Amino acid sequence: MELQPAISQFLDQLKFEKKFSLHTQVAYQNDLKQFSDFLLLEYQIVAIESIKHLLVRSWIAQFLDKGVSARSVNRKLSTLKSFFKYAMRERWIEIDPMAKIQGPKMGKKLPVFMEEKNMQHLLDDVEMDPTEALIIQLFYYTGIRLSELISLKVTSVDFYRQQIKVLGKRNKERIIPITSELTSLLKQHIEENQMKKGTDAYLFSTKTGKKLYPRYVYDLVKRNLNLVSTLQKKSPHVLRHTFATHLLNAGADLNAIKELLGHANLAATQVYTHNSIERLKSVYKNKHPRA
Repeated sequence: MELQPAISQFLDQLKFEKKFSLHTQVAYQNDLKQFSDFLLLEYQIVAIESIKHLLVRSWIAQFLDKGVSARSVNRKLSTLKSFFKYAMRERWIEIDPMAKIQGPKMGKKLPVFMEEKNMQHLLDDVEMDPTEALIIQLFYYTGIRLSELISLKVTSVDFYRQQIKVLGKRNKERIIPITSELTSLLKQHIEENQMKKGTDAYLFSTKTGKKLYPRYVYDLVKRNLNLVSTLQKKSPHVLRHTFATHLLNAGADLNAIKELLGHANLAATQVYTHNSIERLKSVYKNKHPRA
């Protein structure tokens, strides 16, 4: 079978059966286009059954030679693994070329988070636009992702139970409790915008009622975090990391944090334990008389 029709069928499966997000679909599409272009230009290969593991290694090598990070290369390899696994299932190939492939090793990268004193200063002392302040509080109080926040509807908020319903990755719903303070602020926000919002409207929207653009939310978070932090990275995801790290430091159960974050497995949540260990090491080093 030719490679291009195989890729198209695989991408259709991600879209219609797996229902991957548009962002993920585009990433898969770009990776597979890079790979197919490489095979055509370097080796004139157009058939999927002609692809061997040495060709994949050659593709990896050219990225590493250009200084592409191990993380980015491993993400591209993940795309290929999914594609060839699908190809095996469809019986387009008999041998998986990824079986002998190992990705480059990655150094452990700890999540970047805000210090508690900086978050307190931002929320208690800094004057912010009320809507921007509410968006930042939602990120910090709930740990939701950027894509989840901009997709929240007015009906996502349950004022009686003081909780929000979030639609996460793979369309998986989860319930997150919210504080009385945040509940009141959300209620006030909705009431003030009731004239232009219906019950099925987005919780945060543009003047025309459409959902906020991701870049707009990213920029407003960065702008406000700049007021209290010197961190190089300032983004909604930093607030998600901050939410998890502060909970863990306060003694929250790791499994509970996993459920709140909407992680598929505990391994994704365990990365936050490293931040706690580093904090303990710092305390030990600075406070123990013989450290």
